[in-house]
Amino acid sequence: MNTAPVRPLTGIHIADLRDPQVRSRIDAFIDVQQESTPFHRTAWSVAIEKACKAKAHYLVAEGASGIAGILPLHEVRSRLFGNALVSAGFAVDGGLLGEEAGLISAMMALAHQTGCGTAELRGGAMPLADWKIDDTTYLGFVRRLAENDEAQLQAIPRKQRAEVRRALGFGLDVEIGRGARDLGAHYRVYAESVRNLGTPVFPRALFAEVLSAFGDDADILTVSHKGRPLASVLSLYHKGTIFPYWGGGVADARTWRANDMMYYALMLHARRDKGCTHFDFGRSKAGTGPAAFKKNWGFEGAALRYAKCSADGQPVRDVNPLNPKYRLQVAAWQKLPLPIANLLGPWISRGLG
Repeated sequence: MNTAPVRPLTGIHIADLRDPQVRSRIDAFIDVQQESTPFHRTAWSVAIEKACKAKAHYLVAEGASGIAGILPLHEVRSRLFGNALVSAGFAVDGGLLGEEAGLISAMMALAHQTGCGTAELRGGAMPLADWKIDDTTYLGFVRRLAENDEAQLQAIPRKQRAEVRRALGFGLDVEIGRGARDLGAHYRVYAESVRNLGTPVFPRALFAEVLSAFGDDADILTVSHKGRPLASVLSLYHKGTIFPYWGGGVADARTWRANDMMYYALMLHARRDKGCTHFDFGRSKAGTGPAAFKKNWGFEGAALRYAKCSADGQPVRDVNPLNPKYRLQVAAWQKLPLPIANLLGPWISRGLG
């Protein structure tokens, strides 16, 4: 990773994330910021760069008494979708944290220097001029966890609670771990799930690197029936909140209510074993089935704010799969044999970021 910005800017530098002391200093700053997420952590930047070949540029603004603000960036390059400088790559958050202190200007300068035609911010402070703000596409769903298992079940609205009770009666097995077996089961389930949705799967290395980089702050929960994995999710833990980030189920998961079992078991695990107080159900596009599913669990959606800006005068990139221009591609991808989708998917998804 770079140890200095291409063009030095007063009070701002690109951190050398190869240095453990540098990473520790940044992570200490993140830990005391109320709005921080796991996607701000240096572990995320390192894992994304290693797994997806998305070069990391971790901007740090220094103040009189130490770090004043940070902005983790990744270069996301694609022949299909164009090049973008994203904060943060492959994340749903991870934008500007702390004081702006010239970080946005530094980001735009870096976008020009690296040939990234689009600059993207996901969460954090939003620039006012020249940026296109989107606060209607995505919703975030966060709720406090209950104090015990029975209270957690009762906190689920009646209709969805009935589905969880059905799942509990099927004799499903729940396993939680971080080993090769857990990773293998998760990838098989997740790859089939996203193929069925019509989107390319991420490289297997991405999940392995995130597990490695986050240590005990990441794990995989898998729901199986008679030894066959039906649903699986890779979760992150940050400051008392669990983030079930990459999850899905195979076609038969609905029959066995495996996804219902997965999320209920995850809520219990987060409180019992990880000491979490909040459950972040992640983002969903407004008006979609996934957003309705989360509302059925008693979660209220809150608008997420994203921003884009052209760095070269050309239109900003658009990788939203709900865009009508991608409709035929999504439908075609859903019909691909799984081995072919798994072969081609990682090459395409590395350019989505």
